Order: sequence, then structure tokens, then C-alpha cells
Amino acid sequence: MKKYINRGMEGVFFACASISVVVIVMIAYFVFREGMPIFFEHGVWNMISGRTWNPTREIYGLLPLIYGTFHVTFVALIIGVPLGLATAVFLAEIANDRVARIIRPAIELLAGIPSVVYGLFGMVVINEFMRVIQRDYLGNILPDDYKWGYSILSGGIILAIMILPTIINISEDAIRAVPYKYKEGALGLGATHFQTIFGVILPAARSGIVSAVILGMGRAIGETMALIMVVGNMPIIPDSFLYSIFSPVSTLTATIALEMGYADPTHRSALFAVGMVLFVIIALLNVAGILLNKRAVK
Repeated sequence: MKKYINRGMEGVFFACASISVVVIVMIAYFVFREGMPIFFEHGVWNMISGRTWNPTREIYGLLPLIYGTFHVTFVALIIGVPLGLATAVFLAEIANDRVARIIRPAIELLAGIPSVVYGLFGMVVINEFMRVIQRDYLGNILPDDYKWGYSILSGGIILAIMILPTIINISEDAIRAVPYKYKEGALGLGATHFQTIFGVILPAARSGIVSAVILGMGRAIGETMALIMVVGNMPIIPDSFLYSIFSPVSTLTATIALEMGYADPTHRSALFAVGMVLFVIIALLNVAGILLNKRAVK
């Protein structure tokens, strides 16, 4: 009797585990089915490399959306990775239990704040601050379209805050997973605590830290609501690279969210094509993160 019960429970657990696989396959099939016709009609390369997104003229160039997505994400990583890694090192190697008990709940709270709240904060506080900088300090060199506060830098700052919990938690776990004998050996050879951290512990935890960065990047690329409220939602590629961080842009996710409600059939298919590109990017990042996580555990 116990044998049959065990087999039955194994079947139940296998069915539950298979649901996630079935769901992801169904989502991929639905998105690709709806998005492929526009690629066949306009050409994959023509859409990916097209520099103009103008649905009213049936021009569906995805390059401005891809550029905006990756540029905002890059700025977020530049800000968030050093801050998150430093916090992880502090929690794992420096902070005492009393301080850690205060900081860790705050980090978990950051992960639980809704995206729209981040967006409101960015729109009211960060964008206003950026507007002052753009008008009062850079007004003579920036185009008029760059003086309203909505910018890549604003989106990057908001995303940097949003990805901190991911980077901190995974990096801290990777640092704590480094065998203590590595630290003990370095200290025994005369290294200081900080020399041990930067010369031994962080290199040993490199795989886990890289995995944290990749998963944080995936989190940033998939963000929608907060970016809608701070980046300006203009599908353009800035003319000047030097001042491009002050330019408004649009992202893949924001474009889908803003335009799906009024899209005609062709436009709707183009938005599903945007979803296909986003799906492939996120899938590749998640696969890379899983592989690096496994390597870090080993």
C-alpha cells in the first residue's frame, strides 16, 4: 500500500512540476504565433535594424526600442551593481548581527514595493531633479526635447534601486558560500581583512556575483510600469552619444503596455513581435543565470 501511495505522490509532484513547463511553452507558442506574421511581411532584419517606430504609417523599426531598453538597463547596472555588491560584502563580512537585522528587512521591503510606487517616486522626485539639472546647468548644450526630466538616467536610477534586492541577496549567498579555509589561509599569510575580501573572497565568489548581475539585468529589462512614468516614451535614438543619458526613450515593455489598447490588427502583430524579441532576450538571460548559479553552487 505504501508503495502505491509513494508512486501516486511522485506522480502528483511530477504533474505539478510539469505545469510550469507547459505554461511557458503555451506562452511562447501564443506570442510567436501572433508575432511571426509581421516578421514575414516586413522581414526580420528590416524590423530589427529599423530606426523608426511609427505605427500610424505602418513603420515598425525595433531598433529604437531595443536601444532604449539596453541603454536604460546599462545605466541601471552601472549604478546598481557597485552599490549592491558593496552592500552584500558589508552584510556577509563586516556587519554585526544587530546591524544586519536592520538592513536585511529593508532590502526585502525594497523587493516588495510595487513598481507603480517606484514610478511615482521617479516621476515626482527624480524627474524634477533631472529637470533642474537639464534646464539650469545644461540648458545651453542640450536640445529642447532633453529638458523635461524624462530621460535614460532617470530610468536607470529607478531600475538600479529596483534591482538592488536581487543583486544583494544572490551576491551575499555567493560570498557566504566561499569556504572559510580560503579566508583563514589568507589571514594566516598576513593579509588584512579587506585584502582578503578583495583578493580572495570576491574572486572565489565570482560566478555567483556574475549570476546576480545577469538576473538583475533580466529584472531590469522586464520592468514596465516604473519606466513608463520616467523615461518619456519616445521611440528615438539620441543623436549625441555624449548627452544621450539625458534623452527620453522608449523601451520594449513600455511600448507594448502603452500601445496594445488601441492597436489595429497589424499594429497588434507588431507589438507581439516586440514581445517575441523581449521573450528571447529574457530567456537567454535566465538560462545564463541558471547555468552560472549551478557553477557557483559547485
